[in-house]
Amino acid sequence: MKRLADALDVSSDYLLEGASDDAAKAKFEDRELLRQFQEVEQLPEEDKKVVKTLLDAFLIKKHLQTLTR
Repeated sequence: MKRLADALDVSSDYLLEGASDDAAKAKFEDRELLRQFQEVEQLPEEDKKVVKTLLDAFLIKKHLQTLTR
């Protein structure tokens, strides 16, 4: 789904929820995480790509760990 969202230049939330307004309503219970994502949003595109790559790698690792247990 991430690849499809990247190819269409939309968020995965947009693919799941529909309108971009709906995606913007996503709830973050972890306020520090929300603040960090808001700060990342202000970074240059190249830096955002690095953050996305790191986040993607971390999530893939966690998914693989879950599958191997």
